[in-house]
Amino acid sequence: MKHQFTSVIEKRGRWYVAYIEEIPGVNTQGRTLAEARRNLKEALTLVIEANRELAAKKRSRDALREPITVSI
Repeated sequence: MKHQFTSVIEKRGRWYVAYIEEIPGVNTQGRTLAEARRNLKEALTLVIEANRELAAKKRSRDALREPITVSI
């Protein structure tokens, strides 16, 4: 399943600093723009996986899980 998010990448000195606008905590850096993009994809994947694992531990067995779609 593919999702689309907004990345923000800024050059700060010799580094590129990047974050995902919609999800707090997804941020990284890279020496090149390409490295920052790769690192950001990895960071986003890791944060989403970790959030799903944490939610699974907290949720009751009878909790309803379903997809939700929004247009912004």
